[in-house]
Amino acid sequence: MNWFNRVRNSLAFLPKRATEKDLWVKCPGCQQMVFAQEYAENLQVCPRCEHHGRIGADERLRQLLDEGYDVLPQPEVREDPLKFRDTKKYTDRLKQARAKNPHRDAFTVGSGTIEERPAVVGVQDFGFMGGSMGMAVGTAFCQGAERALTRRCPYIVVTAAGGARMQEGILSLMQMPKATVMTRRLKEAGLPYIVVLTDPTTGGVTASYAMLGDIHIAEPGALIGFAGQRVIQDTIREQLPEGFQRAEYLHKHGMVDMVVHRHDLRDRLATVLDYLQPKVAA
Repeated sequence: MNWFNRVRNSLAFLPKRATEKDLWVKCPGCQQMVFAQEYAENLQVCPRCEHHGRIGADERLRQLLDEGYDVLPQPEVREDPLKFRDTKKYTDRLKQARAKNPHRDAFTVGSGTIEERPAVVGVQDFGFMGGSMGMAVGTAFCQGAERALTRRCPYIVVTAAGGARMQEGILSLMQMPKATVMTRRLKEAGLPYIVVLTDPTTGGVTASYAMLGDIHIAEPGALIGFAGQRVIQDTIREQLPEGFQRAEYLHKHGMVDMVVHRHDLRDRLATVLDYLQPKVAA
């Protein structure tokens, strides 16, 4: 083996140098470049404009729950029941999404505590097919509610979705009443159901379990609504007010109880749980 091959082969085992793409993140809000490590340490909130970036399910669970929480296994549901195909097969879209994500679908449930207060937390991940609600999401939501009923503890759901998953047709829409029934069971059991609305929460998710909470908390600047602004404007033929469908606008008009910065969310949830958690008789 000549000297060139020896050097080339030895370099193959060295870690790749960080590229400029790895070191910097472009903020979607102010369009400024932010040092990636600083962005991550700031909970993926821009230190310049306070834009709250989208985060995955695992990161969200780590931010909210105490160490030692359990992640519920994701439910097995029938995939591609309609044999749906648009420009790609639905099965191919699922494979592509799973290759980029650690979980099988867009809803993940963690069971543990928040500052030593028992809680079950379900997180919707926009990074998995836009957080779209299909049978897997609906079933996982219901399993999270069942765990909360079993533990006699609050159920907290962090929403982020573009709506129903069109590849599952009417079966996707059926998840709306199914999830609604579970929120009713929590209410009848006297258990708090809290919704944290993040960017974006739209479509069938907003029309069902996202707006049925005892308390609604939103992250700053989150887009929250059912139909898109352009659809609404074309329908009513009027210009919508500035900030329409954003968290602050909904808070001002009574649809959201509070807008909470991500840095304060864990502490605020702990406080809310103190108020709402049913007291155990001595």
